[in-house]
Amino acid sequence: MAELVYRPVIGLALTMFKAWDLKIDCKGSENIPRSGGAVLVSNHISYLDFVFNGLAALPQKRLVRFMAKESVFRHRISGPLMRAMKHIPVDRKQGEAAYAHALDSLRSGEIVGVFPEATISQSFTLKGFKSGAVRLAQEAGVPLVPMAVWGTQRLWTKGHPRNFKRSHIPITIRVGEAVEASRDTYAGVLTRQLRERVQELLEAAQRAYPGRPKGPEDTWWVPAHLGGTAPTQEELRTAEAR
Repeated sequence: MAELVYRPVIGLALTMFKAWDLKIDCKGSENIPRSGGAVLVSNHISYLDFVFNGLAALPQKRLVRFMAKESVFRHRISGPLMRAMKHIPVDRKQGEAAYAHALDSLRSGEIVGVFPEATISQSFTLKGFKSGAVRLAQEAGVPLVPMAVWGTQRLWTKGHPRNFKRSHIPITIRVGEAVEASRDTYAGVLTRQLRERVQELLEAAQRAYPGRPKGPEDTWWVPAHLGGTAPTQEELRTAEAR
């Protein structure tokens, strides 16, 4: 049932991306295993990141089951689709059930997609990683596959309106080599190493990105350290504390 729904949804997404004339540059898909379980780990800058993460797995003929907040599953339209595609609901107050669900999926040979930052980064820089992705991989005995996306924030992100026009926006995706999730390594240490790898991939995606702001009013999607006007993580923490 899942694949009967998942594949048409992929087809619809590809049709929309063609209509929007997105310029998608994806490299490293061969690092996603063709069979067996794996935890796909990505940065998080847009509401649409999971779609592009999933696209990166298509050349390997794999479908990714993403962990997503439980409220998405309660929506009258997205809910039935998310369940039919075997995505995994996460109730942050009762995370044990989501963890067990993801572990079962990994042990049955599925690829599970995780955003270890837990929320969208409004600074468009990498936040701290939670250790859940590493612990899942260690317990299931599967590899971690790091990846990064860039440009997706220009389509739809927190605090900004959607841009679903024919805008020719470039999207850059980089997938890195799999990382062994050894049980002999402390989860916190491996999580830091994983974050460093995702950071390297993010910087590679940013260097390869062909898009530039159209003017001073279009610098909101560029991080402050790259000359843009996106708020820094420190500025966001200060604003939240007020």
